[in-house]
Amino acid sequence: MTDRTYPAAGHDHAHTEGCETVVRVSCVRHAYEDGTNVDLCGLEFTADRGSRVAILGPNGAGKSTMLFHILGLLSPQEGEVRVFGEAPSRDWPKIRRRIGVVLQNVDEQLLAPTVFDDVAFSPRQYGVPEAEVREMVARALGLLSIEQLAARVPHNLSGGEKRKVALAGALVMEPELLVLDEPFEGLDPKSREGLIALLGRLSAERGVTMIMSTHDIDSVPEFADYAYVLAPGGHIVLKGTPAEVFARADIMLAGNIRPPVLAELFAALRASDPDAPETALTIPEAVAALGEWRSS
Repeated sequence: MTDRTYPAAGHDHAHTEGCETVVRVSCVRHAYEDGTNVDLCGLEFTADRGSRVAILGPNGAGKSTMLFHILGLLSPQEGEVRVFGEAPSRDWPKIRRRIGVVLQNVDEQLLAPTVFDDVAFSPRQYGVPEAEVREMVARALGLLSIEQLAARVPHNLSGGEKRKVALAGALVMEPELLVLDEPFEGLDPKSREGLIALLGRLSAERGVTMIMSTHDIDSVPEFADYAYVLAPGGHIVLKGTPAEVFARADIMLAGNIRPPVLAELFAALRASDPDAPETALTIPEAVAALGEWRSS
């Protein structure tokens, strides 16, 4: 791939003056043993405290490579990664208590005999007294409305239930940074809506920073403040608010990423009528925009 850098969709929204940068990934390159090369260069990746950041890209674009570097599971062969000012691959013990993680394959995270024990794993590892552990687990299960699963065997749960349990385990230590790989996979529409609302509250009320990799394009406007687009090979080609990013259909399509359904609808409307409203990315926005257009 040529070393192209596309301009950001708008201003550098992902790093606002005066905000604390929690995560920074600067031109990281990684070569896997099978010969695959991932080049996370182009635009710099940053996530400020309290922001919700989505990472988009086709399969093989490097989304998991990005997350693994942030989590210290991979060490950059070139470039630099900083999380809370530390190099995660070297200094993970210094920052691990501040970070919650839900991986795409949640079965790899759910290893305890019961849901309660699984969610209790981290506080027990840190030596938290058992009475306090019980309170922490109850709070985490309550956040996801899965208290009734406490005595269940994780292996016997549905895919959506497993994902909620894994998220409860990620939230039990009240992390400052939450890293989510495909968090909405396997969730029914009601659970998905509830999870988006919960993540929004954690960001707004507790200042939790969130980084999410997802194929669920339609969830991005509801979840994310900012989005980064990775092209095949890992090059970071676009960043901005969801509205700014999805307005660049040329770059999205070149990266084999389908825009949200509403973005496609409004693009088709503008193609047939130049006076049609600009892109709306949520149902309420679409209803308001179409109602105003209809009455004009």
